[in-house]
Amino acid sequence: MENISQKLKELIDRVDSMKKQEKLDLSSDQDLSIAVMNLVSIEEHFFFSGGKTQNARYYDLIKDVREMRKELLKKLVKESDGSENWCISKHLLAASMRLMEVGTKQLGQDKKQEAYDLFEKAFELYSLFWGLQMKIVDTDNIKKIDGEALNKHDKKPEGFLRKLGELVKKAVDCCRE
Repeated sequence: MENISQKLKELIDRVDSMKKQEKLDLSSDQDLSIAVMNLVSIEEHFFFSGGKTQNARYYDLIKDVREMRKELLKKLVKESDGSENWCISKHLLAASMRLMEVGTKQLGQDKKQEAYDLFEKAFELYSLFWGLQMKIVDTDNIKKIDGEALNKHDKKPEGFLRKLGELVKKAVDCCRE
């Protein structure tokens, strides 16, 4: 656990240093990631609208939106190990957005606990997206670990996504202008 804490501290220090040098603007990247989420959602909407209305024009619009989404996602996904990181990143953002939307609907139906659970899951996926982009998540040697432990030395097994979420809360300050 001490190793994990040290790594988190080093990452936060590195992010803070990059912010001071203006090499990193996570608030702009965060806004861009939300835009990409919405573009994925628009692609989905055009698909379902085309199916419901039998109007092929909706299908044609998917291509333009997809090209824009790909162009913008390239600004967020800097390095790609083939197509895996790219595709995983796209799906993490899409799933996060969809869970946020379902959570918002649950909130509107006064199902607060269900909404909060969905919001938490959405944030965990969003945190995993940033973990991949910031190279916190090492995908080279991924192995299944039992339970919620990060590794055999994890004394407080809460799960990787929850710990990563705590890191993102500290590292990404969307209120910074």
